[in-house]
Amino acid sequence: MTLYANNNGLLKEVSEKTFKLERDIQTLFEMNLSDVMSLTLVRSEFSIKNRRIDTLAFDESTNAFIIIEYKRDKNVSVIDQGFTYLGLMLENKADFIVEYNEQLKRNLKRDEVDWSQTRVVFVSPSFTDFQIEATNFKDIAIELWEVKQYANGTVAIHELKKSKSAESIKPLAQRNKEFKVVVDQIQVYTEDQHLGEASAEIAELYEKFRNAILNLADGIELVPQKHYLAFKKDKSNIACIEFQKKRIKIWVGAKAGKLEDPKELAIDVSSTGHYGTGDYELRVDSDADLEYIMSLVKQVI
Repeated sequence: MTLYANNNGLLKEVSEKTFKLERDIQTLFEMNLSDVMSLTLVRSEFSIKNRRIDTLAFDESTNAFIIIEYKRDKNVSVIDQGFTYLGLMLENKADFIVEYNEQLKRNLKRDEVDWSQTRVVFVSPSFTDFQIEATNFKDIAIELWEVKQYANGTVAIHELKKSKSAESIKPLAQRNKEFKVVVDQIQVYTEDQHLGEASAEIAELYEKFRNAILNLADGIELVPQKHYLAFKKDKSNIACIEFQKKRIKIWVGAKAGKLEDPKELAIDVSSTGHYGTGDYELRVDSDADLEYIMSLVKQVI
């Protein structure tokens, strides 16, 4: 992507400014981890079992640890290194919990962590075609994020998404003992998995609401989670959908008291347990109120 500065209608190309050190990328991310990746920083330079993790983070939305590694060198097998780190975490769960509690002054317990949602993130100014292809599996817990900085101070960050035709890594993992141990314990959830558990009628109802939400604005992203499907805009969940036998549940990502709902269709669940994020729940068994429900979701965009 070429970046231009607009000077009274005249475009001038802004040159890319290379990062001198991996540490520069690391500092940039760690200072802005909440805004960029919606993660909580646990520890920078965390050492365990003679290995050093650049950044140890925690995802409050999935209750899972995230390992972040920064790369300027393209000649690295991200898939081998990624599985090594995932295996390291799964073998040393107690050490990660102790580090979390000591650094954040909290009391996280082992059974409060969803180890199946653990993942490794590689951050680099660019990745090779081989690295991208090697991690292009729909159910691999390894993410690639590109970061570029420019001479005018602009920074561009984006995640390289898996292709829609990406296959499963499970057949490959069966032939590699180290991979198999990790794949058997870590689960990357997909939309198809949720749809596979729904009846044809509920799946059709979901599709209508799914498409309506995605069409509310540019940049809305569907992110499958363990118990629900999240719709994100600017790193925040604007809506979440859970399948049930005879209906779907939709949670609107608004805080209690902040949603204008003249028909009073949404239930305030701020004081009750629920899977999706947001304090308002809608129980939907038809598309009769689709447009009205979209007007509620649009309030949090």
